[in-house]
Amino acid sequence: MFEFTFQFDTENHQHLYEQIYIYIKNEIREGKLPRGEKLPSSRALAEYLQVSRSTVCLAYEQLLSEGYVETKPYKGYYVCEISELQKMKIGKEKTSEPVYCAEKNDMENADEDAAYIDFSPNAVDMRYFPFDTWRRTSKNVLMDDKSELFSMGHPQGEWKLRNTIVNYLHQSRGVVCRPEQIMIGAGNDYLLMLLGQMFENDTIVAMEDPTYLRAYRMFSAFGWQVETIGMDEAGMKVEEIYQTKASLAYAMPSHQFPIGTVMPIGRRMELIKWAKQAKERYIIEDDYDSEFRFKGKPIPALAANDAEKVIYIGSFSKSVAPAIRVSFMVLPEKLLPLYQKKCGYLACTVSRVDQMILQEFIDSGSFARYLNKMRKRYKEKHDLLLTELKAFQPYYDIRGTEAGLHILISSKTGLPEKKLVELAKREGVKVYALSQNCRERNMAHDNTVLLGFGKLTEEEIKLGIGALKRAWLL
Repeated sequence: MFEFTFQFDTENHQHLYEQIYIYIKNEIREGKLPRGEKLPSSRALAEYLQVSRSTVCLAYEQLLSEGYVETKPYKGYYVCEISELQKMKIGKEKTSEPVYCAEKNDMENADEDAAYIDFSPNAVDMRYFPFDTWRRTSKNVLMDDKSELFSMGHPQGEWKLRNTIVNYLHQSRGVVCRPEQIMIGAGNDYLLMLLGQMFENDTIVAMEDPTYLRAYRMFSAFGWQVETIGMDEAGMKVEEIYQTKASLAYAMPSHQFPIGTVMPIGRRMELIKWAKQAKERYIIEDDYDSEFRFKGKPIPALAANDAEKVIYIGSFSKSVAPAIRVSFMVLPEKLLPLYQKKCGYLACTVSRVDQMILQEFIDSGSFARYLNKMRKRYKEKHDLLLTELKAFQPYYDIRGTEAGLHILISSKTGLPEKKLVELAKREGVKVYALSQNCRERNMAHDNTVLLGFGKLTEEEIKLGIGALKRAWLL
């Protein structure tokens, strides 16, 4: 097992989790951590470094998301095989172009280089996370000898947290529900697995195309038949759902991924009308990043229009932190007996301690303050990105700018997305092809890429767009 020889740099302004993440990443990139090497558990490493476990989890989550490490069930974190890895870094002196530091293997495999600036549509900015507040909240929860926190809790999650979520949903999303309707789970995957347990194997589900591929793959793994539905400027084409025998429809009305469409009220009511025309029909609403809207007032959730026909799924992964791994599902009242029959025996996958820390973090007002700060920060980045992209407007369409942490940019001249990705990579920038999220090939998407801005700093946004100007405009 890997033994740490790492110490924090007290003069470094980076957060503690960033220093841990950078140290392990560099060890992997330099070959000091070989493929298959087991990393210390988050608990053991936190104890060794004298930091909170959440700090280590954030570092591991970032390494996991970037593909440096992988998890093995019941075993822990292991170093991934990363062949032909090119090491790049910013020079100490300010420059308008990235400075690359290549090793011998990199020179031999230059076409497989790593991105200098990554416009990931899924990454979030953790530099402003209130670590001190989270640490203090954790201490408060564990201050008393509450032995019940270390015993098995309610299968649906802690009642206090579920009640807190009830209040949060009512105030922020317009959803009216009871704690008894809420299920807490470690990520959306677990909640989707509950639905897979509740509904029959021959269930037919309608999904937008392009869509969130993870959900598509999970539905397919359940044995469900997935019917892909086209989209227009208003979102999912409801008339196409009528042409299927679907009993479930999976949609992201507040901010569709990856297109970024915000479904207007007219289309929402059409979708609800479809669900109401048969007793067994339901809509699965994935409200994954509804907190970040940059134009106009927040739009109420679809579940606010009809709580009896919408299965609502939300998450704190983007609004708090990816490592929190707390998601929640609101089931319509009529589905509760089915849940109890098919899933009532399953234990909650989030520890009671983590649930109570999150509950206190929200109830104390810390969550609202942090969320307001991040809305402001993301809007500043969003506006900066659009300003930097003005030079592209004669040759590119820019869409999906109303909400979320990514936008879409499409070539008006028909430059294919594969070429756009390739040209960007040559300048040290990573962008994401839209067609990767398509289940049925749609030629209209062949010239579109995604640009995420959540994790990038303002300087990185400027450098990245500057590189894309050289790649796509010159």
